[in-house]
Amino acid sequence: MANITYVEASGQSTSVNLNDGWSLMQGATANGIDGILGECGGSCACATCHCYVQEDRLGDLPAASDNELAMLDNVAAERRPNSRLACQIKATAALEGLIVHLPETQE
Repeated sequence: MANITYVEASGQSTSVNLNDGWSLMQGATANGIDGILGECGGSCACATCHCYVQEDRLGDLPAASDNELAMLDNVAAERRPNSRLACQIKATAALEGLIVHLPETQE
């Protein structure tokens, strides 16, 4: 289990305990966090779960797949070096305390 903090574009911060194996997208949508749409249901096909991972924790995440990198080319908000798709990041104990910021728009 990992406690993940989502920071919406409005500045609203919400911390959620996610079971191991849950994606950050699942955690956001299951807990009513604004800013993550997840229109494709987590199949890495829509880029509507774009998020910005705190830069000093990028090394704690598995590398983005080629498919994720290609989908990041389609994000609606600014793509940054710390941009990831929340559907591709699975909660593990190693992600305890991770903070992700959500962009102003997903569409």
